[in-house]
Amino acid sequence: MAINLAWYDWVGICGTLGVLLAFFLLQAGRLAGTGIVYQLLNLFGSGGVLVSLVGKFNVSVFVLEAAWVAISAYGILRMLRLKSGAVKT
Repeated sequence: MAINLAWYDWVGICGTLGVLLAFFLLQAGRLAGTGIVYQLLNLFGSGGVLVSLVGKFNVSVFVLEAAWVAISAYGILRMLRLKSGAVKT
């Protein structure tokens, strides 16, 4: 029995693996939750899952992953502002 996956399925699988890797590395103490690598893994991972919805749309997955992208982007922008000294905490 062969499984035929389209290109968007592979993008979604890679995205899912990216988000899971980020979470695992965070739990293992290998990444900081505010670090750029963690944020980028989440951003691109959730973006990949969004791309996979081209094949079969699911509104609940869309809402979750769109929020994940937005929150990751916010975290990256906040981190960059803090590094540049534009925002005081």
